[in-house]
Amino acid sequence: MASFTDLEVWKKARALRTAIKLLVTSFPNEEKYRLTDQIIRSSRSVGNNIAEGHGRFHYADAARFLINARGSAPETIDHLIIANDDGYIDKATLDSLAKDCEECMRMINGYITWLRKQSGD
Repeated sequence: MASFTDLEVWKKARALRTAIKLLVTSFPNEEKYRLTDQIIRSSRSVGNNIAEGHGRFHYADAARFLINARGSAPETIDHLIIANDDGYIDKATLDSLAKDCEECMRMINGYITWLRKQSGD
């Protein structure tokens, strides 16, 4: 694989990031430096860490970045729960985007497993 942009898991993370970016445009202005900033950062972190891990020379280094990416997905779900609790998004939106985050986690887990097999762990 020549580029991280060829990875299906990165493509899924990119779609999640894009959906979150569109979503937060409806959040109130007073959330700009609170919830909006946090959810954008966590959703970006998923793809950013996948990309950085892909650029690492050793499989173990790559896996560490993927573990970070996997951690950012449930963080994003928590921010979505807060947005739902505060009335900024409805339950259907929460459920749909949480499902996307969970799919990213499953795909990341598969990538980590593949990396560990490549390294002989």
